[in-house]
Amino acid sequence: MTDGIDERLKQLITETQEEYGYEVLDMEVMPDHVHLLLDVDPKVGIYSVVTKIKGYTSKQLREQFPALKKRIPTLWTRSKFISSVGSVSLDVVKRYIEEQKHV
Repeated sequence: MTDGIDERLKQLITETQEEYGYEVLDMEVMPDHVHLLLDVDPKVGIYSVVTKIKGYTSKQLREQFPALKKRIPTLWTRSKFISSVGSVSLDVVKRYIEEQKHV
């Protein structure tokens, strides 16, 4: 996710917050994956939100950046790593996401 794709991805994720029932608390787009810290409406559910985000961003990015269709068969895999932050503070999670820029 480079060459403007990363910035467009951030815009797409941010613009669907209200519609999909989440708030982005922190986000880092890496070349081959994305870290999101989300506050999700429990009535909607995190799994549903992440699935919607992946589907929407895949469709939009592949339409807007046709080279993505040529290089890879799908933009996202079906896998997800989802974890709650109940055992650590939000600051710890935000720091971890920020530090991923330098890895």
